[in-house]
Amino acid sequence: MNFRRYRGFWPSFAALLAVGLLSACSQRDDTAAVAQAEAQAAAAATAKRVAGLRDLYRKQTQAGDDAAAADTGRAIVKMSAGSAAAQEVQQTLPAIEQRLRDQAEKTRLASLWNYQVAPMAGGTQSTASIFSNQRIGGEPVRLVLRRHTQWGQSVFLYGGRFVCKATCTLPAMFDGKPFPVRGFLPPTGEPSIMIQDDKGFIAALMKAKKIVIPVVLQESGRPRELSYDVGGYEATKWAPLPGASAKKKN
Repeated sequence: MNFRRYRGFWPSFAALLAVGLLSACSQRDDTAAVAQAEAQAAAAATAKRVAGLRDLYRKQTQAGDDAAAADTGRAIVKMSAGSAAAQEVQQTLPAIEQRLRDQAEKTRLASLWNYQVAPMAGGTQSTASIFSNQRIGGEPVRLVLRRHTQWGQSVFLYGGRFVCKATCTLPAMFDGKPFPVRGFLPPTGEPSIMIQDDKGFIAALMKAKKIVIPVVLQESGRPRELSYDVGGYEATKWAPLPGASAKKKN
């Protein structure tokens, strides 16, 4: 091969190569600059968004809107963990979330109670009732507070064939403290057991969060614990009835 023909070619090739390398470097620099600019713009947009959310969070907390404030606060912490706005939010957000949990539990407990006024056996009855946490024969046992225009006030468990000769003592527990109650079976044979001291039982229930009542069932002959989460009881929802305040014999 005659390399003399290409003697002038090599310097030109080297120059072109250098230009290409400079162009590639320039493109990389431009790409990096664009990426940096985009990152800065995104950061600025996030900061603006977080600042707006922080102002909204302040307004929501001042208005006492815990549910909305909690959502906004969580969004701020997620978007800008470690920022001044996130640190500000985290000073109050835990207390807000705790209030929400407390309210949710209060709502849950209140929903366990059922209040009714209806005709019953030639009169009218007003009841407040709650189901046991346990099931007997596939069904829970109701704790019932009843006012009846003819029979007066009573408290009973309904939904099982209980063992109780004449009168019996049920070793109940109110919030973990012993509170024995006297019971008796209704002479009419309903699947229930009556509480003798209805007034004392109701007074104690109004201060309690959880009641546990051990009972003995005819089918098994063994004690069973029935527990009731009574903390959501609202006395004002148990409607009074004329002539139903005093205890009367059925």
